[in-house]
Amino acid sequence: MGFFDFFKKEKQAPVQGLEKSRESFFSRMGKAIAGKSTVDDDVLDQLEEVLVSSDVGIDTTLRIIDRIKERVAREKYLSTAELDRILREEIISLLPTSQSFEDTAEPPKPYVIMVVGVNGVGKTTTVGKLASRFHAIGKKVVLGAADTFRAAAVEQLKLWGQRTGVSVIARGQDADPSAVAFDAVSEGVKSGADLVIIDTAGRLHTKVNLMNELSKIRRVIQKVIPDAPHEVLLVLDGSTGQNAIIQAKEFTKATEVSALAVTKLDGTARGGVVIGISDQFKIPVRYIGVGEKPEDLRPFDAKNFVESFFSRA
Repeated sequence: MGFFDFFKKEKQAPVQGLEKSRESFFSRMGKAIAGKSTVDDDVLDQLEEVLVSSDVGIDTTLRIIDRIKERVAREKYLSTAELDRILREEIISLLPTSQSFEDTAEPPKPYVIMVVGVNGVGKTTTVGKLASRFHAIGKKVVLGAADTFRAAAVEQLKLWGQRTGVSVIARGQDADPSAVAFDAVSEGVKSGADLVIIDTAGRLHTKVNLMNELSKIRRVIQKVIPDAPHEVLLVLDGSTGQNAIIQAKEFTKATEVSALAVTKLDGTARGGVVIGISDQFKIPVRYIGVGEKPEDLRPFDAKNFVESFFSRA
């Protein structure tokens, strides 16, 4: 199976691990439309409450409700039986998409991904899982352990390197993060790597420090590859619900985030946060985490995610 065929098949496979979110949503939804046959103002009010309580977020929820109101006005009659289908269609249409490394026929080589996010969201683990998934299909990967404020992050990344056979560039705790990033990108160029993935600090003393550090890393790696990083991936913990949106606000102020990875969705009923974050910030979700294994970091496909979220099976 070719590279593109592999990812296409993976994106289209049903998403496991959303059971808690799905069960919670349908339980609330069933109560909202009980005894109703048509979509009226009362149903829409109830639906609004269901979406907000599912952590879709107020702004995104109101957009969805407004779109459904427009359809009700345009089509004159909508039954509650059709509401499920309409919701899917409207949510899918809200979610932004963009071309990723997996979708690009001739990506830059090496393709540089800078990974950002606060400590505790699964950022370093996500870097390790990305390395594992790409290495497993024959891609040469170099990791940069630039989260030097936390010794555990450096050691954790080294362990992922040992497990997967991927090169890890590290200088240890308290080293200059930008120097580690520079070394990693330089090694990626020298060794002919397909990807360089840089893990960055998740906690700095102030927002100004965070902004300055991420900007410095960008400037330094651009000395090696002028258009790098090719992607800035923000990792968010889906189980924190609306707190993940607050984190997204801070990081989108600090750096130019181009894609999202939402982790820990298997243990929460807050899967709706994926929809809200992606819509609110107009940033595509690239990956979702639905388990502990490397293969549980799934490439995100809006249609497949929504269909899996709304599936009653």
